[in-house]
Amino acid sequence: MQRLLDEFLSYIALERGLSPLTVAAYGADLRGFAEHLQRQGLEDPQRLRREHILDYLETGQAAGLGTATTARRLVAIRVFFRYLLRERVIACDPTEVMDSPRLNRLLPGLLSQAEIEALLAAYRGSDRLECRNRAILETFYATGMRVSELAALRTDGLHLPEGYLRVVGKGDKERVVPVGAPACRALGEYLSSSRPLLDTSGRALQVFLSWRGRPLTRDRVWAIVREAARRAGLRRAVHPHMLRHSFASHLLQGGADLRVIQEMLGHADISTTQIYTHVDRQRLAQVHRQFHPRAE
Repeated sequence: MQRLLDEFLSYIALERGLSPLTVAAYGADLRGFAEHLQRQGLEDPQRLRREHILDYLETGQAAGLGTATTARRLVAIRVFFRYLLRERVIACDPTEVMDSPRLNRLLPGLLSQAEIEALLAAYRGSDRLECRNRAILETFYATGMRVSELAALRTDGLHLPEGYLRVVGKGDKERVVPVGAPACRALGEYLSSSRPLLDTSGRALQVFLSWRGRPLTRDRVWAIVREAARRAGLRRAVHPHMLRHSFASHLLQGGADLRVIQEMLGHADISTTQIYTHVDRQRLAQVHRQFHPRAE
């Protein structure tokens, strides 16, 4: 990937005559993209799909990057992949359907409810790590947390008898998120039988720990979700943000108010949550057929 990046930067500088500042900006954005992919074990451009690009863009947005920066990153990635296609390094361009550089106009990757059920059943074992991973997946889908929020979740934020969690989100803003019975059961099992075996010091604050008793990193959580997708037989790349998107979309399909979804997701602006109104066209059509006097 680094060799391809170097060749691309030489191409836009020498053959297309872009300014040194523009070349430097492309280089910075694409090196960040390459490093993100390397952490996920994805270094072959032919393996990259639209979901991997969305995960990179959404990870930056979750870290606080603005729309303009996200748009610039997408533009750099699109130009790079067009170059790879022209050089026949890749057979198809995963950015081809990404016509707009505005992230909030890109439909997020979603899982169907059947795919969610398969994913949640992926970790069936009784050992401590299987139990932990099962609790992670249940918590993701039950709360719509960001991966960074789940990794940082503390034991004093769990209120399982009352059915809610306290989540610390972007800007250290705290919010209360309800959690359903299946996730409460999975968390309760993990806390009682598995976590004490991981927290040998008895002093760890975070809920989810590695086998060495350390807090899980974002990359490790990502790998756990990816392994669950492989076990579940899902034939596409699955990342933690897809569970967050599915959580919100399934709530909307069930009739939840958009403002309530905004609160649970921790979005500061309702316009960020409104992306989910674009992915629920089937429900809109159903409502129209049911209630409009001239729908038939």
